[in-house]
Amino acid sequence: MGLIKSKGLNPKLQQNNFTLPTIPVRSTAPPKTAFAKWMLGKEENKDTKTPSKTYPWYSVIWLTGVDLFSSLAFQPGLALIAAGVLSPVATIFLVAVTLFGILPTYCQVARHSYSGQGSIAMLEHLLTGWAAKIFVLVLLGFACTDFVITTTLAAADASRHIIENPYLHSTFNHHQIELTLALILLLAGVFLAGFTEAIGVSAAIVVPYLLLTLIVVIRCGYQIAIHPYLITHWHHLLVLRGSWTELLLASFIVFPQLALGLSGFETGVSVMPFIKGDPSDSLDSSDKPPMGRIKSTQKLLTTAAVLIGFFLLITSFATTLLIPYSAYKAGGPAAGRALAYLAHHYLGNIFGSLYDFWTILILWFTGASAMAGMLSLISRYLPRFGMAPRWVAYYRPLVITVTLVDILITLIFRASVEAQSGAFATGVLTLFLSASVAAALVTWKEAREGSPPQFPWKSLYAWAVSLILFYTLVQNIRERPDGLIISILFILTIILLSSISRYLRATELRVESVTLTGEESKVLWDEMKREKINLVPLHYRHRYARKEKAEEIRKYYKIQGPLTFLHVSLRDDRSEFTSRLRMTVSRLGEDYLIEITGAVAVANTIAYVSELLQPANIFFHLTGQNPMIQALEYLLFGEGEIGIMVYEILVKYWEWLPKKEERPYLFLMSD
Repeated sequence: MGLIKSKGLNPKLQQNNFTLPTIPVRSTAPPKTAFAKWMLGKEENKDTKTPSKTYPWYSVIWLTGVDLFSSLAFQPGLALIAAGVLSPVATIFLVAVTLFGILPTYCQVARHSYSGQGSIAMLEHLLTGWAAKIFVLVLLGFACTDFVITTTLAAADASRHIIENPYLHSTFNHHQIELTLALILLLAGVFLAGFTEAIGVSAAIVVPYLLLTLIVVIRCGYQIAIHPYLITHWHHLLVLRGSWTELLLASFIVFPQLALGLSGFETGVSVMPFIKGDPSDSLDSSDKPPMGRIKSTQKLLTTAAVLIGFFLLITSFATTLLIPYSAYKAGGPAAGRALAYLAHHYLGNIFGSLYDFWTILILWFTGASAMAGMLSLISRYLPRFGMAPRWVAYYRPLVITVTLVDILITLIFRASVEAQSGAFATGVLTLFLSASVAAALVTWKEAREGSPPQFPWKSLYAWAVSLILFYTLVQNIRERPDGLIISILFILTIILLSSISRYLRATELRVESVTLTGEESKVLWDEMKREKINLVPLHYRHRYARKEKAEEIRKYYKIQGPLTFLHVSLRDDRSEFTSRLRMTVSRLGEDYLIEITGAVAVANTIAYVSELLQPANIFFHLTGQNPMIQALEYLLFGEGEIGIMVYEILVKYWEWLPKKEERPYLFLMSD
């Protein structure tokens, strides 16, 4: 049976491709009660590359700044607890790492992950298969630690500002846990009502906060200027600690505990789709990166890094020289709110209360930014991996789930800012380390594959930054191991739930689209649709296997209509959940041959094609191998006992379809 081409076709049309209409796939059952309709009434918009409106980078910077600049509310106080009189010197190390390490790293991330997916997507693209999926799940665990602790720590610090306010202290003293939970529930309520993160709102919160902070610092600078003995006293305390070499070494050792001031750079690249670039920019083209948007993002990152570095330096000097140890120690009135303490002390309670209000506002909005970031991160990766239940696609159930986690973390740490700082720093530093490693790998590849190849200076620099960040992360974990414990719990939970979800969703059809290659395939496909064919999936594609199977079927079964042999070629990466199929249809005498490439699972592909064709019969060959091994091969590599799996998939698919009189007969043939 040789291959016979269709006659009368224009050779110029042979390469035309045709996308077949998709068939309906199973979705969540329609909600019946009013509460269920409200819960499932809003579906999250996933993986949107191009928002409806873009803004200049100097407007979007405040959206990044919500996360970055809010650390001023607690960073100076925590730096005093960690480093004491060495706080300014240790902060210099922190700012140096920010400007010469974190900033260049995220400028590279902006170049290579310009659709807003950040460093996690870079590492995902550098790896393949299940290794990439597991690695992403691990990074998602650290990212969730970052976002969750950002929300709970910000709420806890906001509640502390409420308690320490002189006008509110008598009312809310000893109620920090209750206040923190109330702020988290308020945040959840806003999201459930329909929260939209706005560029204008972030600017209206961040800009006044920075101006008020600058006023506080200027007043503190005046206080230091009229009392120069403060500098002399600080210098005397430094001399007692040893020589400058010893001071620098001690500051380098302690600066990892100040890493809280580094948060926000991952947000800086995640907001790239909102940044206005050149008119020729396109986020959908991998061949032509949007250079205008990339350069604007790099300007945003540079400006943000310089601003936060400036504020961290001046606030560290002001708080170190002006706040006594009795005030900033754990439980003291300045603990976790050093700048607010100075605002009340030197500018009066009215201005201090205004500063408290704006600090609470930016901390609360930081929680909103973290909540939005976590919702986006979960919906961006897990559903695409097939590692999330169906309800994750809906906005409100996901908000409730994240809120319950926030409440649990708040109760575990008893709404303590100091207790949560280790977990927060662990999540942030791990994301930074992954970004620097990704930048090192990408720049190494670019240098070696260039024309001509170049020495990988940028890669070596990125590896040096990675070593510093690795040291910082290890030191932070040694000092505060609770952050690693929380992250590991998140990782194990994500991997467990993702594995269960992948198992439960393995029998979905898992096909995004089918493209017919060439005019001949289109003509023959329409021809098959008009006939009641007999579908025969085959593992081997040579003509002897087809001839032997055709003779066997016609000998033992009374069939009508042609045989349609189906051969499915799997893609190399079977860890993907869905596939976009390419199909070629050929004629074999009175029979047909369908060849499919790009599949991630043989059984799901056969089930999908059978629903498209509506055949009279489907004939499978059973291997008779160990069922447990076959199940694992199906889950991990898309193979296994094909006939049985197609039956399972089709039965589940038919359960929710309207009942039809005709369904194909499935024949399971064995040797």
